[in-house]
Amino acid sequence: MNAINPLSAVIFPGQGSQMRDMGRDLAESDSEYMYLWQQAEAVSQHPLREIFWGGDDTDMADTRVLQPAMTVCCLSLWMYASKRLKADCFAGHSLGEYAALAAAKVLSVQKTLELTALRGRLMAEAGGEDEGMHAILKLQQDKVEEIVAAAREATGLELGVANYNTPAQFVISGKKDALAAAADMVKAAKGRAIPLPVSGAFHSPLIAEAAEELKSQLLAADWRAPETPVYFNVTASTEDNPEAIRDIMVRQMTSSVRWIEISTNQYDAGVRTWYEPGPKGVLCKMLGQNLKGVSDEWTAKSLDSSAAVLAASPGL
Repeated sequence: MNAINPLSAVIFPGQGSQMRDMGRDLAESDSEYMYLWQQAEAVSQHPLREIFWGGDDTDMADTRVLQPAMTVCCLSLWMYASKRLKADCFAGHSLGEYAALAAAKVLSVQKTLELTALRGRLMAEAGGEDEGMHAILKLQQDKVEEIVAAAREATGLELGVANYNTPAQFVISGKKDALAAAADMVKAAKGRAIPLPVSGAFHSPLIAEAAEELKSQLLAADWRAPETPVYFNVTASTEDNPEAIRDIMVRQMTSSVRWIEISTNQYDAGVRTWYEPGPKGVLCKMLGQNLKGVSDEWTAKSLDSSAAVLAASPGL
């Protein structure tokens, strides 16, 4: 731990953090960032600005458009912020991991947009009507894992923990009958199970076919060693070897997001300031739960607009 010279981390949010007009003020103020949106539209073949700067919530929730749009929004905010702020490490929650890879120069921006557009399409097409995800609140990790195992055994259907977000917030993913069985057990344990508006059972073996199709493009990409460390969802740790990073990302779509461990591992490494370039500040709120009880002071700042970036950099 570096207590004398505390470090800063940049964390990128994923699907579910979208909102109307995200990234618009920055793009309209500078052609550099507007060009990124145009790049993303050309790659995805969707009118992203029309959808996110003038569409409705249903259109914005479509995974096909959401994934490239979130990526370009978060990346453009960080590209602006990086002229004023320093990052000692990166991480990204699920989809946000791709923005982290681009920020660390592991992947080019163009390749990142290509991969997230493909990932969004594949994940949108992968889901079956009998698959889904539930957020589980107010229960501890061991209880959630116990319920998942019991529901899987009782139904004989696929079910697993997709996201370890905070010590009292998890996401489970699988077949709907198994989710329903788990929801009953959660209620009996005085927790809450909330169905999520997603098209499939993400971060589970049920989207292995989509992950296999993405794999061919991941294997063909040009992977470089990170210029700044990245904490990965699959391992909750850093990795320097480009081939190992590629293999980690091949596993990412079907593996759990270990966000609790990422937060605590960054803290243990000396991080005391976190910046979240993206809408809503969801990850900043999670940090408050994941770092509850730590001894040293820390701060988290949501950089949801260019104004917020400047406010985080007084005197610049």
